[in-house]
Amino acid sequence: MKEIKIEAILFDLDGVLINSFESWYQAFNAMLRAYSKKELSRETFKARCWGPDLRHNLGALQLGEDAAEYCVQEQLKLIALIELFPGAEDVVRRTREGYKLKVGLVTNTPQENVRKILEHFKLSNHFDVVVTGDDVRRGKPDPEMVIKACEGLNVKPERVILVGDTKADYQAGKAAGCFVIGMGSKSTGDLHIEQLSELFRILDTPSLPQII
Repeated sequence: MKEIKIEAILFDLDGVLINSFESWYQAFNAMLRAYSKKELSRETFKARCWGPDLRHNLGALQLGEDAAEYCVQEQLKLIALIELFPGAEDVVRRTREGYKLKVGLVTNTPQENVRKILEHFKLSNHFDVVVTGDDVRRGKPDPEMVIKACEGLNVKPERVILVGDTKADYQAGKAAGCFVIGMGSKSTGDLHIEQLSELFRILDTPSLPQII
């Protein structure tokens, strides 16, 4: 494996730092009901809609910006359903303070929702850059937000690790030129972890991506 010198780590939000699946699932079905569309099962929602940005998903249903805004506002009402993954705050903090790496957040979630989630879990001051779905023209799997985050951190993508849990994260990260760590049993990446805390094992292993 080719060694790389890492200067920054980018984290996805949903499915990596937080479990927001139920909040988005309920919000999406509330939107479908409001627009007289057939509701989706959890399995179908996860297979079809979990990963790509919201507007991409709504385009397939022939729904537009008004439906997207409806869904976003419904999810804001369901923040209480979101759970912070065990150790997530510690991982982000130690990555920045202990390993002296720049830390960014790249998420298709809209800006207002991200702000409220970060405030809710007291994570607002943990990131050097935050790029949301509202900050780009095309969300993941397009690499635009990953490239924008790298520019904001003043680092080259090839010196960045992206941690994500979906195919969209992997496609965006690789298209931008990053090293991708997939999190979760069905994730795709250059390396794979089951728990976020396993990131330290990777950072501490000399034969894997080398830290400067």
